Amino acid sequence: MILVDTLAQGLLLGGLYALFAAGLSLVFGIMRLVNLAHGDLIILGAYLILTITSATGLHPFVAVFLAAPVMFALGWLLQTHLLNRVLGTDILPPLLVTFGLSVVIQNALLEGFTADSQKLTAGPIEAQAMHIGPVTLGVMPVLTFASAVAVIFVLNQIFYRTALGRAFRATSDDAVTAQLMGIRPQRVFAMATGLALVVATIAALYLGTRANFDPSIGPARLLYAFEAVIIGGLGSLWGTLAGGIVIGVAQAVGASINPEWQILSGHIAFVIVLLLRPRGLFPRAND
Repeated sequence: MILVDTLAQGLLLGGLYALFAAGLSLVFGIMRLVNLAHGDLIILGAYLILTITSATGLHPFVAVFLAAPVMFALGWLLQTHLLNRVLGTDILPPLLVTFGLSVVIQNALLEGFTADSQKLTAGPIEAQAMHIGPVTLGVMPVLTFASAVAVIFVLNQIFYRTALGRAFRATSDDAVTAQLMGIRPQRVFAMATGLALVVATIAALYLGTRANFDPSIGPARLLYAFEAVIIGGLGSLWGTLAGGIVIGVAQAVGASINPEWQILSGHIAFVIVLLLRPRGLFPRAND
């Protein structure tokens, strides 16, 4: 009974980590960009939702629909005017630029919102629970996991069943040849980053309603996202969900043994998977 409950809680926690990682996985799969500012962009999304709710009185689940287009535009502008300039065969310039962007975002949020912890208030739903057999699950964690599955499903549909997805795949396989076919890789990259920040905004919604956040916690969210992406297999969206679940279950099991082991257990699971499957659980065929 206790084990089943622990596994269920870990599964749902994995949904949150998958949301952290989905945008990162999308961007890496298309342009091989390792975005060190991804965690801070999630926190930026949480503060944007907080600002909208404070200014308008809207519920966070409504405010996210206003925040998402803003984050999409921010992603488009960042990719168009900054990241496209440093993409190339050398991975070091993008790493340095996104690391600098991370520092800038953290300090800007610190100046604008101070170091005090904040939280998005979702109302009674935060404390509601549902009973599934012998297991009691919180409504918010269930919504988080359902949203993670829905987001990854939609991203897969875009990737494999739309003209934009064909452009994503063509550019990922060979940007030079795709350009000869009339595809503009810079625009494709900008669209991918915009979509990634929309996903980051959804992740920010659930992060902010489930826990406190402050300007300094972005790098920790980035670490969970990286681990989920690597466990699942670089560029594999469904693998990213599996990676998030692995980390979430490992943390839940560790916390049930000793609360101090929660975070460590997730990192140990990451190392074990990396030793057994260096390319991840579901590597893409061309990796």
